[in-house]
Amino acid sequence: MEVFNNVLTKINDVMYTYILIILLVGTGLYFTIRTRGVQFRLLKDGLKSMLAKDEASSKDEKKVSSFQALMISTASRVGTGNIAGIATAIATGGAGAVFWMWITALVGGASAFVESTLAQVYKVKDKDQFRGGPSYYMERALKARWMGIIFSILLIICFAYGFNGLQAFNMSSAMEYYFVDYNNSMGPMILGIVLAVLTGLVIWGGTHRIGFISSVIVPIMACAYILIGLVTMIINITELPSIFATIIKNAFNVRAMMGGFAGSAIVIGIKRGLFSNEAGMGSAPNASASANVPHPVNQGLVQVVSVFIDTILICSSTAMMLLTSNVEGVAGELDGIPYVQQAISSNVGKWGIHFITVAIFAFAFTSVIGNYCYAESNILFIKNNKIVLNVFRVTCVLAVFLGAQADFTLAWNLADVTMGFMAIVNIIAILILSNVAVKVLKDYEKQKKDGKKPKFVGEDIGIEGTVWTKE
Repeated sequence: MEVFNNVLTKINDVMYTYILIILLVGTGLYFTIRTRGVQFRLLKDGLKSMLAKDEASSKDEKKVSSFQALMISTASRVGTGNIAGIATAIATGGAGAVFWMWITALVGGASAFVESTLAQVYKVKDKDQFRGGPSYYMERALKARWMGIIFSILLIICFAYGFNGLQAFNMSSAMEYYFVDYNNSMGPMILGIVLAVLTGLVIWGGTHRIGFISSVIVPIMACAYILIGLVTMIINITELPSIFATIIKNAFNVRAMMGGFAGSAIVIGIKRGLFSNEAGMGSAPNASASANVPHPVNQGLVQVVSVFIDTILICSSTAMMLLTSNVEGVAGELDGIPYVQQAISSNVGKWGIHFITVAIFAFAFTSVIGNYCYAESNILFIKNNKIVLNVFRVTCVLAVFLGAQADFTLAWNLADVTMGFMAIVNIIAILILSNVAVKVLKDYEKQKKDGKKPKFVGEDIGIEGTVWTKE
């Protein structure tokens, strides 16, 4: 396992240092220019779409509303990466990593818009629900089912096994504070069994149940978490100018970069930013496709909101908790959940540790079921068979059980590597299909300009063979 972990680490370093930084930032900038900064110009429309009531979804509880699709994708994004991931990034790359996470979110918002809009355009109807995602637009728009299968396999490994194992491990590590010698006891196994049972109860309930649970838990915990972040900022308000100055200064620390670019604030910040907001990675479109919306752009804009909620609000809340605490993180010694627990305790007292534990469990569990939702859509893409689906669900539950007892470094490296390959495949596809996304955006803006409530019909702009046909 140590040899395997070392191989993953080397692949990881090469991929993120020399390939993904250029691809992710470059693609985000390209889409920002082509859409004329859609993530900023139409952010207000995204907020309106997020809160809009969909008549079809309200009449049929099995249909997924735009808000529920947002919460499924936000549930997957807002996991322990927002807490443990940020702590690891700061402990390893310094405060400057925070700046590059912000940049990844701002630029990546355009990529999130494009991929989620395409997922809506090329979604398919499955009984009374919709499903779709990168695999579907690779098959239906690019006529490359082989590419879709490769993407699906990578996503399933990454989310159903890598990320979900990691979420379970972080929930387990949060318990170390409460029990002496926790890791050498039956604690991880017992917690693994509890998590596995709860996961099974939810995933056998279908996408609408996942959407309902996510739409209840995620907003409550996200608001509470952001509030704690604001409280720590207010308590330490006199230190904020120097903290922001440190973030900017460390972000461009040439000496640190020369000492090892793979461990620099830029690489670590972008890596953790991608892990956190997933913009351009091809994961969120799987949830976006399930939503009932009048126009694909509606859900594309909603996903921009999700990226901003995730990184600009929640990740920044974690960063402020850490950087205002005077507790210094040390890679390999004090990072991840223990670093956050000590930092919050320093800021607001020991009750903050209990809050972080609750937040970890809420975020991580909703992330597990959100991740499963992505993986299910891709299993159905490869083989739409009830037996295959049920066997897959069993393996997902098993992954959660084993993850509670897994090695932190191995789980993190596996998630990073599979996520990186996923992003590469998806970016190639959305770059090829960028003209379609721009055409759909122009249709939306034209209808708005004409005073209409945008409603999409594929044939009107030359897109055939979709569910968006004239009634």
